[in-house]
Amino acid sequence: MAATTHTVTNQVPPLVGYDVFAADRALSEAVERHIEPGVLPVAREELGALGRSAGSAQAQEWGAQANEHPPVLRTHDRYGNRIDEVEFHPAWHRLLGHAVAAGLTDAWGRPAGHVRRAAGFLVWTQAEAGHGCPLSMTHAAVPALRTDPVLAAEWEPRLTSYVYEEGLRPAPEKAGVLFGMGMTEKQGGTDVRSNTTRAEPLAGDGEYLLTGHKWFCSAPMSDGFLVLAQAPGGLSCFLVPRVLPDGSRNAFAIQRLKDKLGNKSNASSEVEFDGTWARRVGEEGRGVRTIIEMVAATRLDCVVGSAALMRQAVAQAIHHATYRSAFGGLLIEKPLMRNVLADLALESEAATVLAMRLASAYDTDTEEERAFLRIAVPAAKYWVTKRCTPVVGEALECLGGNGYVEESGMPRLLREAPLNSIWEGSGNVQALDVLRALQREPQALDAFLREVGKARGADHRLDAAIKDLLTELADLEGIEARARRLVERMALVLQGSLLVRWAPPEVSDAFCASRLGGDWGAAFGTLPHSLDLASVVTRARPVAD
Repeated sequence: MAATTHTVTNQVPPLVGYDVFAADRALSEAVERHIEPGVLPVAREELGALGRSAGSAQAQEWGAQANEHPPVLRTHDRYGNRIDEVEFHPAWHRLLGHAVAAGLTDAWGRPAGHVRRAAGFLVWTQAEAGHGCPLSMTHAAVPALRTDPVLAAEWEPRLTSYVYEEGLRPAPEKAGVLFGMGMTEKQGGTDVRSNTTRAEPLAGDGEYLLTGHKWFCSAPMSDGFLVLAQAPGGLSCFLVPRVLPDGSRNAFAIQRLKDKLGNKSNASSEVEFDGTWARRVGEEGRGVRTIIEMVAATRLDCVVGSAALMRQAVAQAIHHATYRSAFGGLLIEKPLMRNVLADLALESEAATVLAMRLASAYDTDTEEERAFLRIAVPAAKYWVTKRCTPVVGEALECLGGNGYVEESGMPRLLREAPLNSIWEGSGNVQALDVLRALQREPQALDAFLREVGKARGADHRLDAAIKDLLTELADLEGIEARARRLVERMALVLQGSLLVRWAPPEVSDAFCASRLGGDWGAAFGTLPHSLDLASVVTRARPVAD
């Protein structure tokens, strides 16, 4: 066969060896906006280093290896002793170690900690999304543990450590630990109040033995878990360590690992408790209230994680179109492809700007911001995670057949895309949570409307959308049946307000014309042709200044 038939032409170079943070203008501008000047230089330096690592060939190889070699459950050792361990490929440990060393479990105690961590999470999980689960759970466990000052004093320094130590050992012997969570059970799912796991008090203060099961238990090789169980006083929250203080293993039987659509590198498990020692966190009967701050923090990570998936998918699509020629020119110069790419870029930037605004509210931590988060987090979790799958699917199509093969990395992004919409409460749960806040916490709606109102008068389409939203909010009849419609509109109006205030005119104009003004079709690539789409695409191109 002639060698000339194997000459490779018109193929796109890999998107590698770049700074994922610096190349993302929407993200880097959000960091500049939300971090005070005294902290900003340090934040820029750490995020730049993380961005260069995330864009390196090494990190990309770790991500591929962690997914090609998924975790394996070892229930017993060679002698028949129960060990209940999950083995991970070395690449998984390298990804986790790098993330912990970059401070992705430390947000609650350092200046601008939540913005710095959210930006880092958005950058680093573009290399591989699955290991974000233990990072998220460990970070989110802190506010729940703070309901018990003794437990917080013991565990928080380890949770926020910059040292990752794999393997099961007593927590006091480790410089850093990871946490998981177990709430759902097979008979109830999201309805955690129907949990049947029992907690029987022991003589020691706050000590219990648990008996029951968890249908989904995240990150089973973590050092500790926050779980819900029925105590004599009602549903309560408990800390379950994997290893007891004397060095023996706690009763923690891993029955199987879930065979999931995506998220292959991460272990999700079913576990059985049978005389499992636990410490109560918070008061008996107030388990949901105790763990709800952990849930809220992980929901924000679902928003950030979806923004990361969208950004990586859009970056790959624009990169491909920049180098690929068809029909006499580069794809990126074709008006129709430019429309598609601009439409995808709008969705990605809107998700990023919203995610970082929520993170900044955690850092500010005023009564006003807490009220804003009460509605904004579930609304954002509902909408941004819902948009992730169609965005990634369309971005994959931009690569054509090349995007459909595993080597491109796009199928892994597509399999991952639905996950954040399901975990930590699916779409209906988020929509109902927004309704609950509307009905019970009027200060939350007031804070939301004040935030949205900061952009009033800047764009007539946004003003009209706010007016329509107020009309919908004034009519409570049949509100549950139209909850999704209402929450979608709230999220879009919030995104529009943020973009009008902070994004370049070409971005906010295109977003308001399409998402709020109705000049948009049912598929991506249907933006008004009169918009400055070339500038939108150029802004989203993954090339650092």
